[in-house]
Amino acid sequence: MSSTAPKMDRTIEELTLNVTQEIHVRASLEVTFAALLEQLGPQNDTTDGKPMPMKIEPWPGGRWYRDLGGENGHFWGHVQAIKRPTLLEITGPLFMSFPVVSNVQYRLSEVDGGTNVSSVYCECDFNGRGGDFHGRAHGARRETSSFEKERGENFV
Repeated sequence: MSSTAPKMDRTIEELTLNVTQEIHVRASLEVTFAALLEQLGPQNDTTDGKPMPMKIEPWPGGRWYRDLGGENGHFWGHVQAIKRPTLLEITGPLFMSFPVVSNVQYRLSEVDGGTNVSSVYCECDFNGRGGDFHGRAHGARRETSSFEKERGENFV
């Protein structure tokens, strides 16, 4: 019996993506955390500004998913840790539909003039199928940061 699986000749570094970002939001810690939950949930949108509302259950083990109605949708991850208003960590496949482990962590801290948001995105693509997903994930994280900043500063 022969295998059709691709030959794995990639290193762990080639299968792993880590993106770390920090932004400063001119809003309180509590307001920024609430805005983050809104951005990840009902106010979520794509990098080109199209609405893509999601649902997030903000408690340990809560789901983060896209509800398409009629019991259809896409699972993105679980809330691994939450400590209001300073930590939100999600683990799961996120936007990928192949064997992968992803983790995104938001740490918020109060600073002069507002809140510092540090985000860390880590991904490991077990079978090397990700290809351009690494580049797309990096670009999406960069775009999301600007949306988070804007939403936090304008959140009422």
